[in-house]
Amino acid sequence: MKATATKARAARLTSLTEDMANIPEDAPYRTRLHYLFSQIEKEFEQLYLENLNLQEKLENATSNKESLTSHEPRERERFAAGTVIPALATGGSSVTAATPSTSTQADEVGASFLAAASSTHKSLKAKLSSATGGSKVKASNKIKAQTSRIVSSFKAQTVVSSVVREFGGHKDGIWQVAAKAGQPIIGTASADHTACIWGIESARCLLQYQGHAGSVNSIKFNQNRDLVLTGSGDGTAHIWQAAVNWEVPKKGHSSEEELDDSDEQVEDRDRVDTLRTPLCEFTGPGGHLSVVVAADWLSSMDQIITGSWDRTAILWDVETSQPLQPLTGHDHELTHVSAHPTQRLVVTASRDTTFRLWDFRDPIPAVSVFQGHTETVTSSVFARDDKVVSGSDDRTVKVWELRNMRSALATIRTDSSVNRLAVSTGGIIAIPHDNRQIRLFDLNGQRVARLPRTSRQGHRRMVSSVVWAEEPLLNCDLFSCGFDRRVFGWSIVLPKDN
Repeated sequence: MKATATKARAARLTSLTEDMANIPEDAPYRTRLHYLFSQIEKEFEQLYLENLNLQEKLENATSNKESLTSHEPRERERFAAGTVIPALATGGSSVTAATPSTSTQADEVGASFLAAASSTHKSLKAKLSSATGGSKVKASNKIKAQTSRIVSSFKAQTVVSSVVREFGGHKDGIWQVAAKAGQPIIGTASADHTACIWGIESARCLLQYQGHAGSVNSIKFNQNRDLVLTGSGDGTAHIWQAAVNWEVPKKGHSSEEELDDSDEQVEDRDRVDTLRTPLCEFTGPGGHLSVVVAADWLSSMDQIITGSWDRTAILWDVETSQPLQPLTGHDHELTHVSAHPTQRLVVTASRDTTFRLWDFRDPIPAVSVFQGHTETVTSSVFARDDKVVSGSDDRTVKVWELRNMRSALATIRTDSSVNRLAVSTGGIIAIPHDNRQIRLFDLNGQRVARLPRTSRQGHRRMVSSVVWAEEPLLNCDLFSCGFDRRVFGWSIVLPKDN
């Protein structure tokens, strides 16, 4: 029967080939396609009918076998010491039968019938498998395994996130937000020409810096001292003093004295300290000729790096405010600079679709070029285990290894342009988007969560920057800012914390 089915299929394929040859060569293309698809449809219909027929035979054989279950124990004992007899024509193999010397005639008939049913069942099962393709079962098992893994991954990824703090007060969009390790304060850089220091507990602006003459594009805290570094559209970078009192006065029992001083307390709470004079200004000969888009402290905190629209980055000495070395090579404007937290390494991102790694550990700095994006690289930051994470306007985020700049370890594809991202010490990437969303991924490229955005919580315009708190600051694990002039503090409980 197997050979007959094979011949039948071969005959149909030969007929299909002949029919294809009979189609006129000058027939319209659409007509030829229509005819070929109709022939393919007929072939599938015939295969379907064959499978139905085989399935029906298989069910009949199974039902016959089940009807003889009462004889099965006795027949198994006889098969154990039986002899081999020729198989039925439908089986194509030998079957084992009992010796009739000590059995009744009814037992002999039952044994023969059971053997025939068993053989037919195995034969039909094999034929059905070959007709539908043995690989179908393997593919089915593989799909089931993959599906179970996907479902289990979804079950495991339970992230609880919500907005627990909101900060407002800027008069224009906010470009960047920064967190201070060990202190419950954050900093913001805004297009309204100011930078602000905020108390997390009070959600108030504690200090406003007004020393720049242009948009403040970046802000970074010195992690050892009460200093802040900002870069501006006026072509300069400033370091200024940021010693603030973030403690919120404790509320005690009411008294006449407290009632008398209530008006003064309200005035003190609403008053914002301002600062206009920097400690250091990085400008002048050898400085930038255009907008400073980003600036960061090197790990030693005695040098800074700045990036500009003039296509260069500059390494500066903090004590003298003098440029130490210009970093050239990008073909278009720079968009971001970032320094390694513990080593003398810097990455610079540019509109030329690349980012560069600068190694200052040797007297002569080495540079490596990372190519992989198709549009502007908007940010590039260091992550744990000697990795770099880059985001781009091409709607992708890539994870790279410092030792291998030829290809990315992982690529995260999103539905919107990526802005200034951040990576936590635990290896979670927070990605801010132009479409007002914030997504979380791990360094393997696996999605962790999307932060909720509704009419009551979340940004209403582009999310420009995010930053992780090294340790939760008053239940705030992540901070985000955008062009809705708002900063949000997020509480994020990851699966392992649950």
